[in-house]
Amino acid sequence: MIDSQVLAFALAAALLTVAPGPDTFLVIRNVVRGGRRDGIVTSFGICSGLFVHATLSAVGVSMLLVQSATVFRLVKLAGACYLVWLGVQSLRGALRASPSVDSVEASSPISRRPPSQSFIEGWLSNVLNPKTAIFYLAFLPQFIGPADPVLQKSLLLTAIHFAQGILWLGIVAFAVDRSRRVFLQPVIRRWMDAVCGTLLVGLGLRLAIQRQ
Repeated sequence: MIDSQVLAFALAAALLTVAPGPDTFLVIRNVVRGGRRDGIVTSFGICSGLFVHATLSAVGVSMLLVQSATVFRLVKLAGACYLVWLGVQSLRGALRASPSVDSVEASSPISRRPPSQSFIEGWLSNVLNPKTAIFYLAFLPQFIGPADPVLQKSLLLTAIHFAQGILWLGIVAFAVDRSRRVFLQPVIRRWMDAVCGTLLVGLGLRLAIQRQ
């Protein structure tokens, strides 16, 4: 028999997954910059960060973010600074002169960054987001019964969220990659860098000034 709590969590997590946010913009930026591979690797990094939050929440460490305003503020500022840094990198790319479409496509296999860099970018973006930690601390326990093994059930629910995240961000990466030749046009690429950069900086600043 299928656990009704698991189904309820899967539905709620699916709705949250498709809501646009820093993860989506980061994947779009990395696909435009380095192709589908970079977007997929970034997605795995983002979704892998969920297991960090789930584990910390299950063992109670994330409670510090609720009980200590100082700890919450420090983690929030770290995450905000990282988002702003990613946004500034995109804005710098928007200000640089862009090569032609053919020259970009010809050089892309050489100029691609190591996959580990895209993975770490995604992983840090998720792990340094205190809102994700608070979400897992406040949301996840609602779907764990009194008799359930907390850590195992937390990891099971997180695996569902992971699969949903990979599927959705993968769709985003494939869709952007199919249109990559359009995005690689100098004007469009600079415009996309500018939009993604502005959104990432805005999200970072919003996170920094938002109260607990």
